[in-house]
Amino acid sequence: MGVTTDQQAVIYCRVSGTKQVRQGDGLASQETRCREYARYKGYEVVAVFTDDMTGGKTARPGMLSMLAALSAQKRETVVIIDDISRLARSLQAHFELRASLAAAGGKLESPSIEFGEDSDSILVENLLASVSQHQRQKNAEQTVNRMRARTLNGYWCFQAPVGYRYARVSGHGNLLVRDEPHASTVQEALEGFACGRFQSQVEVKRFLESVPSYPKDAPGGQVRNQRVYELLTRSIYAGYIEVPNWNVPLRRGHHEPLVSFATFEKIQRRLKEGAKASARKDINHDFPLRGFVTCDDCGKLLTACWSRSKTGRKHPYYLCPTKGCPSYRKSIRRDLMEDEFGALVQTLQPTEGLFALARQMFKDAWTQRLDQSRARIGEAERKLAETQKQIDALLDRIVDASSDSVVKAYETRIAKLEREKVALSESARSGGQPRHTFEEMFELAMLFLSSPWKLWASESYALKRTVLRLAFAERIGYRREEGFRTPQTALPFKVLGAMCGRKGEMAHRGGFEPPTPRFVVWCSIQ
Repeated sequence: MGVTTDQQAVIYCRVSGTKQVRQGDGLASQETRCREYARYKGYEVVAVFTDDMTGGKTARPGMLSMLAALSAQKRETVVIIDDISRLARSLQAHFELRASLAAAGGKLESPSIEFGEDSDSILVENLLASVSQHQRQKNAEQTVNRMRARTLNGYWCFQAPVGYRYARVSGHGNLLVRDEPHASTVQEALEGFACGRFQSQVEVKRFLESVPSYPKDAPGGQVRNQRVYELLTRSIYAGYIEVPNWNVPLRRGHHEPLVSFATFEKIQRRLKEGAKASARKDINHDFPLRGFVTCDDCGKLLTACWSRSKTGRKHPYYLCPTKGCPSYRKSIRRDLMEDEFGALVQTLQPTEGLFALARQMFKDAWTQRLDQSRARIGEAERKLAETQKQIDALLDRIVDASSDSVVKAYETRIAKLEREKVALSESARSGGQPRHTFEEMFELAMLFLSSPWKLWASESYALKRTVLRLAFAERIGYRREEGFRTPQTALPFKVLGAMCGRKGEMAHRGGFEPPTPRFVVWCSIQ
């Protein structure tokens, strides 16, 4: 039976992380044991303070609150902990907290150890604190070693990136699997940047922000620039794993890739080529032709604006902003220019007969491309063997090298060759097979681009910009009082235009009859 006193006490409990709070009973178990000790000693428990963070730090919310409460008391208060490791798992943190508790009027007690001021008690306390620190450091080392070993085996063991989630898979344990709809969004962003649909990281950022379901990490529904860069540079999306800090070089993972390694490498090349001019924020739904149409007098891009009339009503205009140009600040009504451009886009609609002919042409080209891809497999395998020989030779040289700078140079070269080896391995492994059949690729392309007018007439600003990028090889000139210059269309348009025998001429406002049958097909073999 315990004794009865008027001594007040507080309880301090700590676990290492929030996961232990959700899935374990550590805090409750510690509190129960401390309350049992308080009853035995006859202490009145006036408060309980908890933390769910590492014991290597002293600045913990619960600990700081307890120190503040102790400082506000007029008398000494007993601080009960379940075990010395609950106070700290670092010698330095232990000594700092012991001093802070004493300064705040706290007296440390525990059912596991008797704290005292004599030399033997201090020795035991210091030894136990050292053991606690050693356990924390050893646990950390073992955790890192196990995680590194798992990454070497091709498994990601950190937080799942956007587009993936963890799932229990037989024979693999926790494995990354596609997390829809985020996976499709990330895939579209990566492939769009690789093929040029998104010309800059800024355009990728705006695309991600336009997807309501995509997780935003900044106020106002925005995605931070750093997150966009990380998205574009993470090999995990190509099905590979690398952890440079743990000396884990690039290796194939067991999870499903969102894009091919070739696409990933293309993204890295685009990033290294240098930043493109970011998409202007003032190119918006109001003026889809801004940044695409040039002034025929000076060759500079037209700008656009809203002009307020004397009645207070706003009117949209395109105009040339170049000083010294004959058309400087001379307005062109938006409706007039965009109607003329719409009529121009309508001429890109193919006839049924020409459509069938072109389809067969692309079918033949598709078959020829497949044959070429299969022929390249043998070349990739030959280069793969040569690359492995170079790596082996460099490894032999490292063994004989005595200079640190020479060893570093060899290691850099080996890392580059290993990356080339990965790309060659994937090329050889693919067998020259496309990810989709010709029919799937062709029908999708035709659905998207066989009638550019339908896309231009839609309400989607992104589709309008897609028409500009894919249907035309360069920007179009516009001359006031006359209209658009004959556009330079993309290669498929030029080929079909030549088949029809249509000659280039100034596009007139009176119409484009008879229409020239043209179309675009975008298909690729990954």
